[in-house]
Amino acid sequence: MAQQSFDVIVIGAGPGGYVAAIRAAQLGLKAVVVEREKLGGICLNWGCIPTKALLRSAEVFHLMHRAKDFGLKADSVGFDLGAVVKRSRAVAGQLSSGIGHLLKKNKVAVVMGEARLAAPGKVTVKTDDGTTELRASHVILATGARARALPGLEADGDRVWTYRHALEPRHMPKKLLVVGSGAIGIEFASFFNTLGADTTVVEVMDRILPVEDAEISAFARKQFEKQGMTIREKTTVKKLDRGKDKVTAHLDSGGKTTKAEFDTVISAVGIVGNTEGLGLEDAGIKIERSHVVTDEYCRTGVEGVYAIGDLAGAPWLAHKASHEGVMVAEMIAGQDVHPIKPGSIPGCTYCHPQIASVGLTEAQAKEAGHDIRVGRFPFIGNGKAIALGEPEGMVKTVFDKTTGELLGAHMVGAEVTELIQGYTVARTLETTEAELMHTVFPHPTLSEMMHESVLDAWGRALHF
Repeated sequence: MAQQSFDVIVIGAGPGGYVAAIRAAQLGLKAVVVEREKLGGICLNWGCIPTKALLRSAEVFHLMHRAKDFGLKADSVGFDLGAVVKRSRAVAGQLSSGIGHLLKKNKVAVVMGEARLAAPGKVTVKTDDGTTELRASHVILATGARARALPGLEADGDRVWTYRHALEPRHMPKKLLVVGSGAIGIEFASFFNTLGADTTVVEVMDRILPVEDAEISAFARKQFEKQGMTIREKTTVKKLDRGKDKVTAHLDSGGKTTKAEFDTVISAVGIVGNTEGLGLEDAGIKIERSHVVTDEYCRTGVEGVYAIGDLAGAPWLAHKASHEGVMVAEMIAGQDVHPIKPGSIPGCTYCHPQIASVGLTEAQAKEAGHDIRVGRFPFIGNGKAIALGEPEGMVKTVFDKTTGELLGAHMVGAEVTELIQGYTVARTLETTEAELMHTVFPHPTLSEMMHESVLDAWGRALHF
């Protein structure tokens, strides 16, 4: 068995793992990353990046149908699903190869194979050429997560899909059922609905997008319904009867079960951590609900072993994983670090309209005991939004009435996934309403609505 020694071993080359390895190398540590599939992990190959490529195609398709609104002509508008998917896969492939270049540039070793934590500081890797033993004082677990499979809703790749099947669809759905209305479910519902699928979204909670502010969820629902989606809240899929070319879903709502036929079902009911086969329990690492238990510094409780990203639990976001990877690498290198504040991690959903948020919702702020001020500004009051032909949307801000602290910000509308970072920076800097009011926002931009929403919280909105 070949044996190699390093300062840091990273298991998993997703956005948490490869970033952790690169930062460790930048700090002078000898790092190696182990990956069993493709560099970039799920996010780059089967998640964040390829889905955004699909959604961009859908967005362009939608705009082509609106050409007349802009004084343009676009006749015989159509799409080639195979070509749309091919572009998506090419984008993912380009970035995956780029990760390899970055690792090489930073002198990070890469071992492709199945890793197992044989003991703290000792990892064995099954490769195509045999077994390799890696040793290091520090091991970072970054193995990510996969789609949750509920009994009776297991994917078969034919008529019942996970997100991976939906990224390489065997057919264009005509009548689609999406089970789950989180970011993954809503994004695929938006994509296929825009391309013409008769789309139904089922959510077990009392509203879609349940982690978002209730007002934003309600606004988004109205927009989705305008686009032809059917939204069924407080509804559970009890079982699926699978036929040759159809699936019959048994839908329970309020104790009453009805049946509905679809030709395709996408199951998007959450994720489970990739903990199997790693030897974690034998090493004394605690696992709860498929995720590794850590403290705020991503330490597992076993000396020298850390867990980051989706493996370590919510929020399941690539940017959270990357920042955890940097924090752990810097901590290993002896630098002073600060734990990541969950309330300062933005969330984005790239449906149409887009949704973005950071911090507490209005309800959460009240539950936390804050006396609050709430500001709102609609897209219809913004010149740039009207010029873009995107007048449907809203920016909402939540402040502590006494201190002026920005508690949360919530948006729905065009390009809000780009705008949210302004409020994220504000929260990181512990900005109050005074600094935001005194900030000069450029005109004409969508970002002006961020300013107006702050002003509105104090009854000072100028353009609405």
